[in-house]
Amino acid sequence: MTGAKATMGQEAAVAHNLANVATTGFRAEIHRLRAVAVQSESLPSKAFVVDASVGSNFSTGAVSQTGNSLDVAVNGKGWFAVQTPDGNEAYTRSGSFQVDENGVLRTRNGLEVVGDGGQIAIPPDNSVEVSSDGTITAIPVNGARNTANPVGRLKLVNPPENELKRGEDGLFRLANGQAADMDESVKVAGGYLEGSNVNVVEEMVRMIFLARQYDLNTKLLQNAQET
Repeated sequence: MTGAKATMGQEAAVAHNLANVATTGFRAEIHRLRAVAVQSESLPSKAFVVDASVGSNFSTGAVSQTGNSLDVAVNGKGWFAVQTPDGNEAYTRSGSFQVDENGVLRTRNGLEVVGDGGQIAIPPDNSVEVSSDGTITAIPVNGARNTANPVGRLKLVNPPENELKRGEDGLFRLANGQAADMDESVKVAGGYLEGSNVNVVEEMVRMIFLARQYDLNTKLLQNAQET
């Protein structure tokens, strides 16, 4: 019974990965079934099956050129820092940014993008360029390029992956709740976006495997009932 229930949980996780196959910067979630011994005076062989999230797939997704100056992709390892509504810091690989009505750089979900010196604001009537170290330069639309002005620098971090924990909002945070330090070795590319790292074929094969495993569990239940 617990095996069938946990398998349904895994099918939901696989469906979630497949639903995010086109989500920018998405990291596939990895689930595993594990046995937990029942602590009782009954038979020592009894065990429950638990569906456990054991981590995330941190491999790099495909990078594509968009031509949008506000799109940024991380080259290799690293993360963008964003500020959550509760004022804490979280991390994402999605570099699809936009400028709000106040000129503040935000994610597509409205979260403020963290700079190395705090808030990043883009002056009106300016285009932007993002250098490899995350420095954002504002260039007047109607002016000369020699009047370009650096307005901030993206906070780029690269904490150990085993210390990152995925939240219900899909963002990653350090397990200890602290903010990660800026990493000068992280590089980015302006005008590019990184896609999801979900492998559609692998997830579909896993979905079929889980469906067969669920059928096996239910047949065992039916046989036990008949017996």
